[in-house]
Amino acid sequence: MSTPKTSSAEQGSSSNYRRSLGTIALTATGLGSIIGSGWLFGAERAAAIAGPAAILAWVIGAVVALTIALTYSELGAMFPKAGGMVRYGQYSHGSLAGYLAAWANWIAIVSVIPGEATASVQYMSSWDFGWAQGLYDGKELTGSGVAFASVLLVFYFFLNWFAITLFAKTNTAITVFKVVVPIMTAGALMLAHFDTSNVKQFGGFAPNGWSAVFTAVALSGIVWAYNGFQSPLNMAAEARNPGKSLPKAVILSIVIALVIYLALQVAFLMGVPAQDLSKAGSWAGLGFNSPLADLSLAWGLNWLAMLLYADAFISPSGTGMIYAATTSRMIHGVQENGHLPGIFGKVDKKTGVPRPALVLNLVIAFLFLAVFRGWGSLAEIVSIATVISYITGPVAVMSLRRLSPDLRRPVQLRAMPVIAPIAMVFGSLVLYWGRWPLTGKVILIMAVGLPVWAWYELRKPWAELKPHLKAGSWMVAYLLVMAAVSYCGGTEFGGRGFIPQGVDLAVVVVIALAFYYWGVRSSWRNPSLVAAETEALAAAEQDAATDGDGEGRGPAEKVGAGA
Repeated sequence: MSTPKTSSAEQGSSSNYRRSLGTIALTATGLGSIIGSGWLFGAERAAAIAGPAAILAWVIGAVVALTIALTYSELGAMFPKAGGMVRYGQYSHGSLAGYLAAWANWIAIVSVIPGEATASVQYMSSWDFGWAQGLYDGKELTGSGVAFASVLLVFYFFLNWFAITLFAKTNTAITVFKVVVPIMTAGALMLAHFDTSNVKQFGGFAPNGWSAVFTAVALSGIVWAYNGFQSPLNMAAEARNPGKSLPKAVILSIVIALVIYLALQVAFLMGVPAQDLSKAGSWAGLGFNSPLADLSLAWGLNWLAMLLYADAFISPSGTGMIYAATTSRMIHGVQENGHLPGIFGKVDKKTGVPRPALVLNLVIAFLFLAVFRGWGSLAEIVSIATVISYITGPVAVMSLRRLSPDLRRPVQLRAMPVIAPIAMVFGSLVLYWGRWPLTGKVILIMAVGLPVWAWYELRKPWAELKPHLKAGSWMVAYLLVMAAVSYCGGTEFGGRGFIPQGVDLAVVVVIALAFYYWGVRSSWRNPSLVAAETEALAAAEQDAATDGDGEGRGPAEKVGAGA
């Protein structure tokens, strides 16, 4: 088997990244990704689907995200490289599984960028100006709204064009503001009006049943919000001490965000005027364009409404800026996997920014904005694509423990053999909760990317291609089986009802575990893994040499092989 052509190029391009991000900057990156447009709309959308039980949906979403994030933290510390999330499946299973995972991950992340711009413009439509109200028609952005959102996309693009240090300074400042304003909002709304009868009336705590709680996890923007945990992992090549800072940043960002989102959800549930709920007839009947700002005005908190209108630009813009940065690193990673032209692997030597990848993502963001003009429609697509990208983490982390037991792991949990299959089950359940036919549509989007893989891979000799197909077949089969189960599953999740309620969840659990073990067993020592091991060993030897002179990076940052 031949050694990948990208190995030397990879080392060269990666060396142009600046290792300047510490734990605080990486946590700000993760938290800044999580607290974007989701906090502006998530509380209302979750309540519309699940009623007051939306509180539980945020907790469930955080547990799912934390479990999956633990698997990726080990992988990110092992391979502190740009676009980390798109690489792990390639290392463990070769090109087919690696490409499908990378495609799902990229679709999930790049579509967030226009989603953040859409959120800002949608909030602006509540301003008391005719031109502002003409930006949004109640369902999607109008032509002028799309034009304004396009300007924001260009703004995100230029903030990332110049240097990673500018990104870090700008993002940390924005993140502080993004954390303070939601906390102030939740506190002010609770003090202004806290009507606990809202929980008892209008259908009680779970007016749409417990299945709606699970659906809210998948579709209301909760998965979209917590998906920000992967941003520090995609910036791993710029981390000063990835072994220590990456897991801390990932876990801290999720936990802090959970506290904030719970406070906002409670404030929204107790702050909605009873007459508005009576008029709407249910939580789903509420029709706020700018939910939290509208509540602020209803209770005379004009200052808060003005602050929220301002933050409707700052929070989504901060997240859009982060995702513009992380998706460019993902494109770089996909190119080094061998599935994009070489130009997208170039990193500017002066700024440490992969500029061609930035341009590509800007073009794709414009396309998403043109097709999906509403925050809700984008949130649904992003959420399901995100879950599909999650399933490779649990399989890859245990596969690499089997294939490369001596590879240095700065983060290694003893409980990972238990955590990984649980993470696979959680990811599969959330995918099923996404409801048919959306699950089928997003799985179809996964197939749209296969011609790109075919262009690069099918020209290889059969003997070289065969092991990649064999190792990746589990993931193809998994997506097809999950689509079939979603179609045949319970009506409460959009299915045809062929599988009885309750039994359907058990079926999903069994399928998840079966494909988890198939995936781990089908992993193999492919050329990408061999090249990564060689690079890790070389880095360890270099560290050992420089440590003698007092110039090493420190034990926690070494990523070489050895027990």
